[in-house]
Amino acid sequence: MSGVSAEQRYAEVTAAILSRAPESDIDPRLDRVRTLLDLLGDPQRNFRVIHVTGTNGKTSTARMIDALMRARGLRVGRYTSPHLRTVRERIVVDGEPVSQERFVEIHDDIRPYVEMADEMNDAPLSFFEILTVMAYAAFADAPVDVAVVEVGMGGRWDATNVVDGDVAVVTPIGIDHTDYLPDTLHGIAEEKAGIIKPGSVAVLAQQPVSAAEVLLRNASEVGAQVAREGLEFGVTSREVAVGGQQIALKGLTASYENLFLPLFGAHQAGNAAVAVAAVEAFASAGEDSAGLDPAMVAEALAGVDSPGRMEVVRTSPTVIADAAHNPAGMIATAAAVGEAFSFSRLVGVVAIMADKDVEGILDPLEPLLDEIVVTRNSSPRSLAPEQLGVLARQVFGEDRVHVVPRLDDAIDRAVGLAEEDEEFGGAGVLVTGSVVTAGDAVHLLRGSGE
Repeated sequence: MSGVSAEQRYAEVTAAILSRAPESDIDPRLDRVRTLLDLLGDPQRNFRVIHVTGTNGKTSTARMIDALMRARGLRVGRYTSPHLRTVRERIVVDGEPVSQERFVEIHDDIRPYVEMADEMNDAPLSFFEILTVMAYAAFADAPVDVAVVEVGMGGRWDATNVVDGDVAVVTPIGIDHTDYLPDTLHGIAEEKAGIIKPGSVAVLAQQPVSAAEVLLRNASEVGAQVAREGLEFGVTSREVAVGGQQIALKGLTASYENLFLPLFGAHQAGNAAVAVAAVEAFASAGEDSAGLDPAMVAEALAGVDSPGRMEVVRTSPTVIADAAHNPAGMIATAAAVGEAFSFSRLVGVVAIMADKDVEGILDPLEPLLDEIVVTRNSSPRSLAPEQLGVLARQVFGEDRVHVVPRLDDAIDRAVGLAEEDEEFGGAGVLVTGSVVTAGDAVHLLRGSGE
């Protein structure tokens, strides 16, 4: 378009996609996505897939699988959600988000077919459905050898579930998104088990008993093989190290010793074990049945990162951004902070979505934080700071809670509170409560991703 810069065109395309029904507006159906993909010639059938679901750890695990696959010399596409700083983070090829120009090209290529699909269905495709199809089209066009695809929510009716994964990964299941998913572990596991396809390998992280029973039954019903953390594979040792942890893993085909993982917490070690098992299962399903080179595994894991997951975004004082947004995730975060850092004083900055289990998210933070600053993030779904303050006082008491309407001011306030005891050293700030909160903090402290 003459006279319009690439950046302007990207902004227009992004705005057009965002104007559609948001990913929080769940419509459990696959017909719209299937209609559009059929019009495009089914690009999702042009590459093999590792499909990843679960409640916590999906994105970190997907990033590790991606790194391991690329270390094996494969061309990899990765589709994850939500994004921290730019929507382009969701569609990754060869380890890099697609460029603004490529994002626009993909959108423009499929736009005529989107218009046709919108007319053929009783409702237009949503934001998440459009991005999912864009990712599959981008991966087919690259072309990639394998796509690592993270489920948006649930599994059975998720827009991504128009692919048949060679490997179905289920990270730890917990209670979350109860406005859209069942409110029991059994019911949530039923939804997530929907990505386990006939003849695939289901790689299961450690699960609550009720969830594990559902996953195993569903795998048996469709004829999928099963690999379980703690039985067929797992973490055999781990210890805290500078900048992360030193771990050893038992895989499906080999053992891997002396691995440095530059991420914090036992949950990330578990994610690494799941990722390695998923790649082993994928390799065994193809021509390469000899397993993985331990040196390759060590190199790949040593280079992984997971933005917004226990990410140190500032020093003096240390400011950590973390995307924990449900009780199980916050329990893992609190344990990881306590293990990896020796803060003499830690102040929290917390913004939580209104539809979440707020008390369940706040409870694990109470013994960890000296004080808490409650605020809101950039999402319209963010709980009002005044309401969050009322709930926080019930957990922390009156004197430890501060209410600040804006996140940037809240971070400044928390830094000031942390530095009140600076002469003793070891002050820190933890910004958490939502993926959006973590992404906003990264943006404020490190600048825009665009």
